Amino acid sequence: MSYAIVRNEKLTRAEINGKGTHNDRKAKNHSNKDIDPTRTHLNYYIKKNEFTYTKEFDKYIKENNLKCHLRSNSIIMCQMIFTSDQAFFDKIGEKETKRYFDECYKFICNYKNLGEKNIISAVVHLDEGAPHLHLMFVPVVHTKDKEGNEIDKICARDFWKGRDSYRKLQDSYFNHVKSKGFDLERGMFVEDTNRKHYTIEEYKKITNYDNTKKLLNEMKFELPEVPNINDISKFSIKRDEKILEKIIKPKDDLIKELYKENLSLNKELLKQSKIVDDAEKYQKERDKILANNKELHNTVKNLEYEYKEKKKTLEHEFEDKSFNLEWQYKNKIHKLEKENNHLKNVIDKFKETTKKFIKWICKKFDLPSEDEVIRDFEKETRTFLDAEKQMKREDKEKDFELER
Repeated sequence: MSYAIVRNEKLTRAEINGKGTHNDRKAKNHSNKDIDPTRTHLNYYIKKNEFTYTKEFDKYIKENNLKCHLRSNSIIMCQMIFTSDQAFFDKIGEKETKRYFDECYKFICNYKNLGEKNIISAVVHLDEGAPHLHLMFVPVVHTKDKEGNEIDKICARDFWKGRDSYRKLQDSYFNHVKSKGFDLERGMFVEDTNRKHYTIEEYKKITNYDNTKKLLNEMKFELPEVPNINDISKFSIKRDEKILEKIIKPKDDLIKELYKENLSLNKELLKQSKIVDDAEKYQKERDKILANNKELHNTVKNLEYEYKEKKKTLEHEFEDKSFNLEWQYKNKIHKLEKENNHLKNVIDKFKETTKKFIKWICKKFDLPSEDEVIRDFEKETRTFLDAEKQMKREDKEKDFELER
């Protein structure tokens, strides 16, 4: 199981520029042999410093108008290192590795209400062992002065106040990355392990790391040389055949037998070593495939979410358009009904007026009855005064003409 690892280092003014030289890769020849210059271009900043750490600190003091009483040995910055083991980063893949360090950065921005403005630099190294984040920040505490006014004060002692301050840091950090979906374990408590936390440089000095690594690389498996029985015979000068037959020859046969067994074991060891190498290779490929599968799974989930959102949007748009069309048709029908009613009223009024007109004509010119006048008009003009009858008649005549 991989662990969530965070380390803190308190630094004076005299110490911070040395950290900057390492973090910003400004040295031409690295004393740290673990740095692979061919991969340095892969390093990236989450927050980049423009100047050296001391100049950045002086600029920070001026911009924030902080009044400090700092001595030459005062702690003015802290460096946090966030990481885990290589197996963890191989398993989660490049995209999730970037998200992991982004979450580490967000964590320290919010830790103890520190604030992003108090972070000087945050750089991720991918060219030196397991990926890790170097984060430099000014240990600012938000407090009150003697008059009760709220002030910001640089004080590493108060920022890390309490014997369990690092335990609280570890707990908060572990809970944060765990809540963001990273499958990690919390490191063991220092009270349980009784270990002291060293910097990388201190650890390498204590363990004689470079010499040990060189010795392991140069170490070779060599079989002992088998003494020749003729050489032994020269020393015995054949003075005692019994010693030769009873002691020397059996020993010589035993050495030859052991030599053959050693050769066999050496071959088996090489075979097992190859199997282990292949297994590690396949494990890395498997972890990479699993990481890719996880990314694909996340992509599918995102696509499903986008599809659902798009579907909702289209449904809303369809409902809106349907409602608008329905409203438009209803409005059109209402207008037509209104027009039809108006035309009907016009026609009824016309019929009424026509009857009055005929009645007036008959009375005015002393004509026969109204029915006779209408009958004579329809007969002579072949036109019905009733519009509906007239339309039916004209339709019949049209049908007749078409049949002919």
